[in-house]
Amino acid sequence: MTKGTSSFGKRHNKTHTSCRRCGRRAFHIQKKTCASCSYPSPTLRSYNWSIKAKRRKTTGTGRMAHLKKVYRRFRNGFREGTVPKPRKSGAAAPSTAVATK
Repeated sequence: MTKGTSSFGKRHNKTHTSCRRCGRRAFHIQKKTCASCSYPSPTLRSYNWSIKAKRRKTTGTGRMAHLKKVYRRFRNGFREGTVPKPRKSGAAAPSTAVATK
């Protein structure tokens, strides 16, 4: 039996399945750990020897569903329960009436 082409045809069992945290097909079924994000470990897998990989996974590469609201509230000093000042009505919107000559 050779080490090459004929041996590759015998490989039909999956070692990795999709991870529930990162979504990649890197969750090892027997080890029960993800090779990409190290789930179920509470800290995300990242190493300083791969700066590019850290850049791909860093804050701002996803939806930031909560953080983008926090940034906006930070700029306004986390104010709550206040009423906004009324806007000046000096420059009114143009009317919908059609001007005829």
